[in-house]
Amino acid sequence: MSEAVDPSTTAAWAELDRLAGSYAPDLRGQLADADFVAQRTLTAADLRVDLSKNLAGAEVEAALLALADEVSVVARRDAMFAGQHINVTEDRAVLHTALRLPASASLTVDGQDVVADVHEVLDRAYAFAERVRSGEWTGVTGRRIETVVNIGIGGSDLGPVMAYEALKPYRQDGLTCRFISNIDPTDAGQKLAGLDPETTLFIVSSKTFGTLETLTNARLCKAWLLDNLPSGTDPDAAVARHFVAVSTALDKVADFGIDTDNAFGFWDWVGGRYSMDSAIGLSLVIAVGKDHFADMLAGFHAMDEHFRTAPAEANVPLRMGLLNVWYTNFLGAHTHAVLPYAQLLHRFPAYLQQLTMESNGKGVRWDGETVGYDTGEVFWGEPGTNGQHAFYQLIHQGTRLVPADFIAFARPAYALTDGDSDVHELFLANFFAQTKALAFGKTADEVRAEGVDEELVSARTFPGNRPTTSIMAPALTPSVLGQLIALYEHITFVQGAVWGIDSFDQWGVELGKQLAQELRPAVSGDAAVAAEQDASTQSLIRYYQEHRG
Repeated sequence: MSEAVDPSTTAAWAELDRLAGSYAPDLRGQLADADFVAQRTLTAADLRVDLSKNLAGAEVEAALLALADEVSVVARRDAMFAGQHINVTEDRAVLHTALRLPASASLTVDGQDVVADVHEVLDRAYAFAERVRSGEWTGVTGRRIETVVNIGIGGSDLGPVMAYEALKPYRQDGLTCRFISNIDPTDAGQKLAGLDPETTLFIVSSKTFGTLETLTNARLCKAWLLDNLPSGTDPDAAVARHFVAVSTALDKVADFGIDTDNAFGFWDWVGGRYSMDSAIGLSLVIAVGKDHFADMLAGFHAMDEHFRTAPAEANVPLRMGLLNVWYTNFLGAHTHAVLPYAQLLHRFPAYLQQLTMESNGKGVRWDGETVGYDTGEVFWGEPGTNGQHAFYQLIHQGTRLVPADFIAFARPAYALTDGDSDVHELFLANFFAQTKALAFGKTADEVRAEGVDEELVSARTFPGNRPTTSIMAPALTPSVLGQLIALYEHITFVQGAVWGIDSFDQWGVELGKQLAQELRPAVSGDAAVAAEQDASTQSLIRYYQEHRG
C-alpha cells in the first residue's frame, strides 16, 4: 500500500492549530460585510451554497486550502475519477461516479469498458421497469403488479428508501413500494401486511446473494408468497414471476428460483453506500420511471463535474469537506447536523449516516498506520420545523459545538394555504430565521432591553456564533436530489483524503456479523457453545431462553 501523508505533520496543520488557539468568532461582524458574504456564496449545478455563516475567515480558509494541497486531495480525486485502485485494502477502483456517466463518455478500467457495462445494465433495468409500469409484466395469475417490495439492507436499502420518499410527487399512481431490511421479523411482518401476493413483486438486492439479513428476509417472503397464492399455483412459476434480483451471483440467484434473465448486476468498484444510482435503485426506477431516474443521474453527474473541474476556491464539496475538518480537528466538534426544511427529505439524514460514518469511521490510515487525530463525525438530523421543537435547544444554547447544514427549496412540492397566507413562506421564514439566530444569538443587553427580569437574563441569552451552511435550490427535483447526494459523497471523500483513510472499505461491520453466526447455536440451545461464551453473554442468552416460552 502507498504511504499516506499524516496531515498533522504538515505546515498547514500547524498553522490551523495556531489559528484555532486564538480564534475569536464574530459572525455578526462577518455578516455585516456584503462582500464577505458574496465571496462565500457559491454555485454548484443548481445548488446555491452560502458558506458565510461558518466560523472561518480568510486566514482559516487559506490554511485549509493549503492543507488540501499538502495532502494531495486533488491528486487523489483525479485518481478516483480515473479508476485507480484507491480502495487499497480491497485493491479496487472507486467508480460510483461512473454510474452516472453519459453513454457517450469513455472510460476503460482494468481492461473493461466501464461506460458500456453501466449502460447495458441500466438499459435492461429501464426496460424491465417499463414492463412493470405498463402492466405488461404480471404476476403468475396474470394480474398486474401494484406493489414492489425491495429486500435489502444498508446501502441496498437506505438509498432507495430515501429517494423513494424524496421523489414522492414523481411516483406513478397505482404503484407503490415497500422496503424490508431489518432481520427482526416484525419488519417483514408489517411490510407484508395487507399485500395481495398476486400483485406483489419482490426485488432481492444483494451483490453476493449471501447477505444474512437479506437472504433470510427473501426466504421469509418466498414462503409468504407460496403460502398465500391460490391453491395449485406452480411454485417455480410463482417465484419466477414474483421475484427478481439485483446481484452478480447468478448461480445463487438461480438456486433461489429467480430467472437469471431478471438479475441485474453491479460491480466490485461500487460500494454499497454509493450504489443507489446503480441497479440497486431498480425499485426507484419502477416507481418514478426511466426519464425521472435519468434526470437524477444527470444531477449526480453535474455535481461530479463540478467537483472534478471547479477551482479550489469555488469548489463546494472541497470547501465544505475542509470546513468539516476544521470543526472536527481544531474546534472540537464531534457531531454534524443536517436539517432539511423539506419533509420529503425526512430520510436524508439517515442516508447520510451510513455514507459518512461507514466511510470515515476509521482509526487507521490507508497505509495501515494508526491515526493520531480525530476522524469522522456523527451525522444526524431531522426535518425542520420538527427539529426546532426537539433538539435545537442544544444547538442554540448548549455547551457543544454542532455545525449544521440547512437545506431548503424555493418552490414547495405541495403548495397549500391556511386561507390567509402561503404556508411555504412561513416555513422558509423559519429556515432563514434559524440560521440567523444561530449566527447572531442575543446578548444580555438585548435581552434586558426587552424588559426581561434580571434573574432571567442569563437563561434568555443566546451566545450566537453557531456555524451553519445554507443550501438552496429552486425545487426538489430528481436532478437536484442527485446533486445533493453527490455533494455529500464528495464532501465525505475530501475528509477521508485529508485524514489519509480509506473511505471505501467497511471492515468494521464484519466482526459482529461473524460472531452472530458463531453464537446462533448457543441461542438455539447448544449448551456446549454457550459454555464457551463470556459470563455476560451466557447470562443474556439464559434470560432469552427463559422468557421466550
